[in-house]
Amino acid sequence: MLNEIAQFFKKVVTNPGLRKKVLITALILLAYRIVGHIPAAGIEKESLAQLFSTSPLLSLLDVFSGGTLANFSIMALGLNPYINASIILQLLGYVIPALEELQKEGEYGQEKINQYTRLLTVPLAAMQGFGMYALLRSQGIIGNLSPVSLLTLILTMTAGTMLAVWFGDLITEYAFKNGVSFLIFVGIVARLPIVLGQTISTIQPEDYLKMGIFLAAAIGVIGLIVFVNEAVRQVPISYARMTSSLKSASSYLPLRLNQAGVIPIIFAVSLVLMPTMISQFLGASGNPNLQNLVGTINNIFNPSSVLYNVIYFALVVGFTYFYTSVVFNPEKIAENLQKSGGFITGVRPGSATVKYLTYVLNRITLVGAAFLGSVAVLPSLFQNSIGIANLAIGGTGILIVISVVLEFVREMEGDLLMSRYDRFIRS
Repeated sequence: MLNEIAQFFKKVVTNPGLRKKVLITALILLAYRIVGHIPAAGIEKESLAQLFSTSPLLSLLDVFSGGTLANFSIMALGLNPYINASIILQLLGYVIPALEELQKEGEYGQEKINQYTRLLTVPLAAMQGFGMYALLRSQGIIGNLSPVSLLTLILTMTAGTMLAVWFGDLITEYAFKNGVSFLIFVGIVARLPIVLGQTISTIQPEDYLKMGIFLAAAIGVIGLIVFVNEAVRQVPISYARMTSSLKSASSYLPLRLNQAGVIPIIFAVSLVLMPTMISQFLGASGNPNLQNLVGTINNIFNPSSVLYNVIYFALVVGFTYFYTSVVFNPEKIAENLQKSGGFITGVRPGSATVKYLTYVLNRITLVGAAFLGSVAVLPSLFQNSIGIANLAIGGTGILIVISVVLEFVREMEGDLLMSRYDRFIRS
């Protein structure tokens, strides 16, 4: 195993094209991290750190931003507005016919959608910047700013987000696909040592049993994430136009066990932690009724409570089914198969194919949704069962990191294969 990994890295280093891509990506990521440490003015760092320690939602957003939010740098919002804009346009593509047509127009349509996504990111970043200012002001971390100072702060945070998007576009254009995912990846990886350090600091040195359980569970979760991400249900496809010499050839329609990726967890955690976020705004009020409401909300949506985890798990499962229905359309698949002369072995073309694909997809999605829900609530199970704290974002962060790494390795393997074909053609 180690020998295969060493051989793979040797091929990457000795390949001029891949070496150039890796170097460009590393330089852009380094610039992204450096710019992310330029602080914004007028923030009390100690009070801000205390606020983040009591807010699971802000802690999660801080991990996605790579620590720039907790430090309140000029990139405090990170890529969250861009991610929200991408999700909104992707969902609108199934409602607005014009966007749906753009999605079908290949590279040109994708370029136009990316342009619309960037344009939508600007107002979303400005809104989130103002919301962050309102939260910090309600907590007494920042004072009342003049209109000019407030506008400057919002413009600075919006510009930081757009700069991060530009860094991602540079990676996509000159190196590897989906450069934005690399920025999210490096942000999570940069914060993982801090989160792990906080976790280890809560474990007593003599408590070796807890440490052993934690390490064994971590290795097992990583292995399961890799297995589920790579798991595919192969539906056999036959073609009526095949010649007699090719009748023995087989083709498959691959249905991934986890069609939705990590997006359901992001949707669910944002929704389930939103009441806690709202309670922090209401907590600054001196109204006794509002204070009682805040206490009730905090008790119900306490991350260690059973009700919170049940709601969280149900939301993840629900969003998994919803997003899978958005990204995978059995009717279109059946239509394309019929046009190409293909059919599922043993199933009639048309409506019967649609019913069969829906049946299979619902079954495998249930397994994928249950797995995502388990990963989402796993940190809380650790806290309640063996007393390991500071893992509120562990499962989500690891899931994103492993997904990006697997996609990165696939792309490098594809480039190595193409370079081998190029040498064969030239010779």
